Amino acid sequence: MDRRHFLRFSGALCAAGALPQAARAAQAPVSAGWRAFELTTDISVQDPGAHTRIWIPVPYAVDTPYQRGAQSAWRVGGGGTARLTQAPGYGVQMLAVEWPDAQAQRTVTVTSRFQTRNRRVDLTQPPPADAQRESPAALREFLQPTTMLPTDGIVKTTADRITRGHQGDLARARAIYEWVVENTCRTASTRGCGVGDVRYMLTANDLNGKCADINSLFVALARASGIPARDAYGLRVADSELGYKSLGKAGDVTKAQHCRAEFYAAGHGWIPVDPADVRKVMLEEPPGDLPLAAPKVRAARVMLFGAWEMNWVAYNHGHDVVLPGSAHGPVPFLMYPNGETADGRLDSLDPDSFSYRIRSRPLSA
Repeated sequence: MDRRHFLRFSGALCAAGALPQAARAAQAPVSAGWRAFELTTDISVQDPGAHTRIWIPVPYAVDTPYQRGAQSAWRVGGGGTARLTQAPGYGVQMLAVEWPDAQAQRTVTVTSRFQTRNRRVDLTQPPPADAQRESPAALREFLQPTTMLPTDGIVKTTADRITRGHQGDLARARAIYEWVVENTCRTASTRGCGVGDVRYMLTANDLNGKCADINSLFVALARASGIPARDAYGLRVADSELGYKSLGKAGDVTKAQHCRAEFYAAGHGWIPVDPADVRKVMLEEPPGDLPLAAPKVRAARVMLFGAWEMNWVAYNHGHDVVLPGSAHGPVPFLMYPNGETADGRLDSLDPDSFSYRIRSRPLSA
């Protein structure tokens, strides 16, 4: 990222006129180039069941303008075997580990290294000539419904109502983003990141939850409007450099999973958004329970339509993920370590019972 791109990224906080000083203070300091990180996942299976299998998400293996150089290595104890594999569809990569019996001490350590840099699509300028283009097949894939993200019925009706009168994918996506920001609510009691059951949320008029609920709502409404969109499942790996205490995590990141979203607009390519983090700022940014009009909320709302601070690593875009070798059905998404024994599935949202820890540390780029 050159200096000019860095200034454009931080300037998003003050787009559309100067915000109050409290909002502008969130701009600096911000790293202007690639940053390197190491992520270590330690798992020890305590469940007494035999035929243990676990599946661990790893950083997205394909280089992008905002993430590159992902490499993973692992060490397995107790006579287990491990291999990098992919789930069918979406290219969801994971480390699959299994042990033949329950007598051995079943442990695995996965170490991943990668680089990230802050990401922003400048929507104040005409589309650049060198914008990345997606294949027609991929765009069709990210228009399809999934189990949790239907595109018909109440989802389609809601999307049509929100986008009525807005012309073009960019304007319609912005209308959906603003509607999601204004009508959802982050609920601290939601387990994990939520499940993203969009039809239930709209039918029950229960627009509460966390990132996998709120950002999945954006994705489903965009797809129902004919706009290619996708969730991006990953993990926070560093503190925010933009002044947001609620939008970062360093060191022990065991519970720092975070789902983001993107949509595609011709000429611009994939555009990052994160309405869920706007609601997180409202709920958690000191002193808490901030209104939409609060300067830090306004700044986040502007920034998070078109930009991501990359103190976060992307895993995958998968839905209805089939875990290779599993005795059970697909999982809605793969953002946590998942596991099972002959007695059933392990609780991926309970790292103390499952017994896993994830740590992040910066490296020299």
